Amino acid sequence: MVEIVHQGHRMWENYHKTAACNPKQRLELLNDSAANGRALLKDVAETVMALLKEARQYQIPVRPIGAGWSPAPINVVEDGWLVETLRLNRTFKLSAADLHPDCDVGAEALLLVQAGATVDEVYESAEEIGRSMRTGGASNGQTFAGACATGTHGSVWRSGGIQDHLRAIQLVTPERILWIAPERAVLSDAFIAQTGSEIIRDDRIFAAAQVHIGALGFVTAMLVETDPIFMVQNIQKAATIRREHIDWLSEGNFRKFSQEFGLNEEPYFQQLILNPFDPFDKKALLRFLYRRPYDASIPAPTPGQMGAGYDALTLLGKAMARFNLFEAEILQLAMEQAYPQDRDVDDPPAIATWGNTTEEHSPIASLFNGSVTIERSLLNDVFDLIIDNFRRGGGGTVVTLRFVHKAQGLLAPARWEDNVVIDFDGPNVATSHNGYKNVVTALDDAGIAFTRHWGKTNNLDARRVIQDYEQDYANWRWAQTQIMPDAADRQIFANDELVKLGLV
Repeated sequence: MVEIVHQGHRMWENYHKTAACNPKQRLELLNDSAANGRALLKDVAETVMALLKEARQYQIPVRPIGAGWSPAPINVVEDGWLVETLRLNRTFKLSAADLHPDCDVGAEALLLVQAGATVDEVYESAEEIGRSMRTGGASNGQTFAGACATGTHGSVWRSGGIQDHLRAIQLVTPERILWIAPERAVLSDAFIAQTGSEIIRDDRIFAAAQVHIGALGFVTAMLVETDPIFMVQNIQKAATIRREHIDWLSEGNFRKFSQEFGLNEEPYFQQLILNPFDPFDKKALLRFLYRRPYDASIPAPTPGQMGAGYDALTLLGKAMARFNLFEAEILQLAMEQAYPQDRDVDDPPAIATWGNTTEEHSPIASLFNGSVTIERSLLNDVFDLIIDNFRRGGGGTVVTLRFVHKAQGLLAPARWEDNVVIDFDGPNVATSHNGYKNVVTALDDAGIAFTRHWGKTNNLDARRVIQDYEQDYANWRWAQTQIMPDAADRQIFANDELVKLGLV
């Protein structure tokens, strides 16, 4: 039996200490370690459904909580129940007998993952069976389910978001245990029945559930597709870029950019961290990952040698621990001192599996983070506008460019065929917020379409969500009513943020 631990009436604060709430009750779910995969999924789902039925009876809102990673307040609720899932973290292999006759992948490519498993745990489970994820975010401490729910992405320019790995989702409402999947079946009906789930095979409903933002029900498990294991070589350096390099990136000429600063080959991943005070005279921090065949004989480098922990938020956290002022020269010094210089093209190669490219970053309570996603081909046209307005609003510290292919999910922010995600990271003070607002206003005034990250500071409301996602939003709301026809069931998952966004 799944155990429910009642932790009582205690304040809760998210991992990054950017949002907190005073729940009526905190509940933690613990696995039955003896159960096999199907039986465990059924047991957990039935336990969750019973909790949701009770919550609906007493009109108590419920929020599932994994690692509490999102800086935005989408996972908090006042006077409700927080149901913690981190201990629901098992993963299971599948066999050919578990597959539907129409399945288009081998059983070796699939993992059954509970909702509390972190990204790091999923990476490790995949590597243990000779598999790998294709992409991921800048860190690995969040739950895989939570990362999918908000459309988390990295900078693998041929891949979309982490939710693109999903092939099915077990979702629980007060009345139903659902197995939501695309129309082309993957697992057999018999297997799914043993998880206690009702099958919905519908492409539109599945696309809604891939980026559900916590408003379609309580996710208890996922079916995750992996790739054959591979390795990547890391190159990271501080270098001065020119304005013409932005043109190359806008055109998708990544090999040409890599040839200038890294290796003479197409990068698998590339990221630029820029100083907005002077992006072309101050050095930018560049990171490239190049795909390599798996070789078990290669000794594992340190996380730092693979660039793990060298995202903008971690760099800024280190800088703020040493400096009180965020002026151009101080910022540049702090950035360059924090960034390793020993992974250039002439240094001994640092090669490791995908799971070694990230690590947990420290809580970012003292930091601001926001982003906009635009069609990549527009980067050349809007780069100066974005930098000038961010700086004019007082926003400092760094701007990061990441590149993402069109992501799966109706509400995935990476909506265009090829996207550039522009992150704004700085101290959590008024000037950072003002700089970000300036960018949003300037893009609107210029008629540039863009989206924002669900899990970060975004200044979104229902009107803007409808404008940004149009028919995809309408389809998402339709899917929500198919999953939960009763409005009272949908209200169980409401909080102030989701109401503001028009998602409940």
